[in-house]
Amino acid sequence: MSAEPRMSREVPHLTVEDFFGPPVRAGASISPDGTRIAYLAPWQGRLNVWVESVESDEEARCVTADGNRSVHTFHWTDDPRWLLYEQDGDGDENWHVYRVDLENVDAKTTDAKTTDAKNADASDVDVANPGAEAVDLTPFPGATVAGFELSVSRSGKALLHLNHRNPAEFDLCELDIATGELTMLAQNPGQVAGWLYTPGGDLYAQTWTADGEIELTQWETGTGALRVVTTFDGSGYPMGVAPFQLTPDGSGVWLGSNRGSDRTRLVRLDLATGEETEVDSHPQFDLDTRSTVFPTLPSPLIRDRRTGELIGARYLGERQVIHPLDPHFTEVLENLERLSDGEISAVSSDASGQRWVVRFTHDRDPGVTCYYDHSTGESRLLFRPFPHLDPGVLAPMAPVTIRARDGLDLPSYLTLPVGAEPTGLPLVLLVHGGPWSRDSWGFNPVAQLLANRGYAVLQVNFRGSTGYGKAFLKAGIGELAGKMHDDLIDAVDWAVDEGYADRERVAIFGGSYGGYATLVGVTFTPDVFAAAIDAFGVSNLVTYLGALPEFVRPQLINNWYLYAGDPSDPEQRADLLARSPLGRVDQIRTPLMVIQGANDVRVVKAESDQLVDALRARGVEVEYMVKDNEGHGFVNPENNIDMYRAADRFLARHLGGRPDSEEH
Repeated sequence: MSAEPRMSREVPHLTVEDFFGPPVRAGASISPDGTRIAYLAPWQGRLNVWVESVESDEEARCVTADGNRSVHTFHWTDDPRWLLYEQDGDGDENWHVYRVDLENVDAKTTDAKTTDAKNADASDVDVANPGAEAVDLTPFPGATVAGFELSVSRSGKALLHLNHRNPAEFDLCELDIATGELTMLAQNPGQVAGWLYTPGGDLYAQTWTADGEIELTQWETGTGALRVVTTFDGSGYPMGVAPFQLTPDGSGVWLGSNRGSDRTRLVRLDLATGEETEVDSHPQFDLDTRSTVFPTLPSPLIRDRRTGELIGARYLGERQVIHPLDPHFTEVLENLERLSDGEISAVSSDASGQRWVVRFTHDRDPGVTCYYDHSTGESRLLFRPFPHLDPGVLAPMAPVTIRARDGLDLPSYLTLPVGAEPTGLPLVLLVHGGPWSRDSWGFNPVAQLLANRGYAVLQVNFRGSTGYGKAFLKAGIGELAGKMHDDLIDAVDWAVDEGYADRERVAIFGGSYGGYATLVGVTFTPDVFAAAIDAFGVSNLVTYLGALPEFVRPQLINNWYLYAGDPSDPEQRADLLARSPLGRVDQIRTPLMVIQGANDVRVVKAESDQLVDALRARGVEVEYMVKDNEGHGFVNPENNIDMYRAADRFLARHLGGRPDSEEH
């Protein structure tokens, strides 16, 4: 279902809208009874949830009606009447859970243009008053839901972490989906970062110690006493221990452990004894824990929908590997993997494990989604989210290994423009966020846009990135604006020495931590880059840490405070300031573009404002784009299109290239 790039053909000039417009369809999942498929498609320019029948020609129905902000996460429940989805307010990350009553969705409201939703251009879809009225099940102003989980053992219930009582503390609540009743199961005493609730009613809590260790403790509801089950070295888990999922009987926890090992393997932790037993591992790869940072990515654990038992585990190196852990799933997986030469991303099945919907990750054919019936062997393509994108004209993403100056190997990805001689090209260094995250193989619309413009694109997993072992992760301790940045410069030198890149035409572009790395690039090594784009980046590490939400502060001890520094310590505060781009703003002479969401709660707008103000006070020109209805990363399609159209023009001015027309 994909094609190799045809190097001999002329490559068409694709528009920004081609890459960043809304998909026709995306994010499909099959219902527990196997009769319906829910997916995301546009309504009034925003992604909303649609439902269609698996078998019949019944018209697809739009069942949510959010015209303000796209929906990205939804959940089938075990009762076919109810569907849940999550939404925040203009990027403020105050996530609420909403319920839709599918029995009350009026099918007659579906416009005739949606009859063939499989093939129609969903950007043209317009439905008057679709769906039923959504009910906010967590209607608490300023509060946010975290750790939402549907209960396998308690039908009709969901567990969630909710900070409605105190913004700095997440209590454990049980939600009755049908009635909307919330029951508090445990009130946070102030130090609990996460909860587990067993089918038998036992409570367990994750807490951070003053030394940065992570403790798993049993919580006695009557007395409030805590019994320590086990302790983890927090330095190896900067974003917390993940995955962290109860076994169906509640006697243990499945988690990714690097205890006594450089690699993260899958273990079962006995809640009575604290002993770890290896369940599965890969000889070279870590368990794929990217969902710790990006919750919309699939969990590394694949579980039986009906029983909750473990049936598969994901590992990630240059490419993904799935280990089946169940005989039935072994057969299913073999057949699913035949449907595409991409990697299996999201996968869902009905309760019987016979009917499946699977989405694939692919560098040139994003989000291909298929249906498979294991009982009959039937399979069919459901949709391609971006049918207008021809895989044959998109650029392959190739894994490469770059040797850093101190001998450390840096796993990286190189995307070269199709149809161009791969020598002396303008280069864009695309830096991932986190920093406790990683780049991986798959479709990257930014890289594809840049490659279409004739740029080589290099993505580097610098030291401190996750997924390459504990030693590689810990090599980033104390190295912000140090060896972590040296890795990026070494990668540029590699691309030049290999002949791919023109040293005089190199740009750096990153978001979040990647935005910080961009600003470090133009302040610590201003002669390397001909252009720079900072999106949602940190300009001052001290003010950044001071503005973070209260509920994340207990966790800072084993990520930012350990890896970068604690601003409450005068010596470390001085070091943080020395590693902050704002303190070296007088070094900036590289053309710079800054992008910011006004409602960003992670890297607040003041981080960009203070940098832009300092530059403008010196008379230095800087492009500054702020979107008032966005947060940490843009969601609304028109804002993404504006951002990347501006970035396209900016890079063309400073690196050369042919951007979209400015007339739209």
